[in-house]
Order: sequence, then C-alpha cells, then structure tokens
Amino acid sequence: MSTDPPWSPVPGPWPVISKYIATLGFIGYLPYAPGTFGSAIGFLPVIVFKPEDMSLLAVILPLLLLGTITSHNAEKLLGKDSGHIVIDELCGYLISVLFVPKTFSYLFAAFILFRVFDILKPPPIRKIDEMVPGGAGIMLDDVIAGIFANLCLQGWMWFV
Repeated sequence: MSTDPPWSPVPGPWPVISKYIATLGFIGYLPYAPGTFGSAIGFLPVIVFKPEDMSLLAVILPLLLLGTITSHNAEKLLGKDSGHIVIDELCGYLISVLFVPKTFSYLFAAFILFRVFDILKPPPIRKIDEMVPGGAGIMLDDVIAGIFANLCLQGWMWFV
C-alpha cells in the first residue's frame, strides 16, 4: 500500500509536462516580473482571435481547464502558489480583454488593470486566493482579477 498522499504528482513525464505548461515554457523562471511576462503572452492569442466576439472563448475555456490541472501538479513540485506558475496570468489577461475592442489602447489598458488587480488582490480576490486550494485557487484569483479589469473596461466603454 502506497503512503503517498492522493494529490502527489503522477509518476512518469507528467510532472515535468505540468511544470512546463504551468510556467508557460519556463517563462515563469524569468528573474524579473515573470507574472507580467506571463500576462504579456496573452497578446499572441489576441492578435489571432477577436476579443470582441466569442472566438476568444475557444482559447480561454480549454486553457482554464489545462491551467487548473497543470498548476495543481506543478504546485506540488514548486510550492504553494509559486511565482513560477504563470499560466494563471495568461488566462486572467485573456479574460480582461474578452468583448473589448481590439485596439492598442484597450488591450494595453486591460493589461495594466489586470496586473493591478492581480498584484493588489482587492476583496474578494485575496480571500479566494487564501480559501481555494490547489490548481483551482491558483487559477481562480486571476480569473476574478481578469473579470474586475474587464468590468472596468466595459464601464468605460459604456460611458464613452
């Protein structure tokens, strides 16, 4: 009978694959601002897909599932909510630009707003970050930060 806890990483190549995906090809190991660089990777799918329509959801939804699974496993190797795990920043940024015009000013504003919400973690983001364990917790606080940034931009578009 194994004494390993049920959440231990799966043997074989899966831990390395999880770490690779969760760190976005090891971007999470950059010495300065890995979360900012992880968020910036979000500009690539935004160039290909239109944030102002549903096509970006075809990227976000599978990425959320993949991010939850891989960050859960990577956390076992890297430690609780490791700064090296940046797939959550990518997802959060993509959520922040959902249904937003594909202009430089909106995409840049979304980037800044998302990073501010992600770093400062205003309520309820901090509470969720503390309460939800594992991969779901890693992803969820950035999802909420992305929603907050998106709501700010939606409000701005409504008033302008």
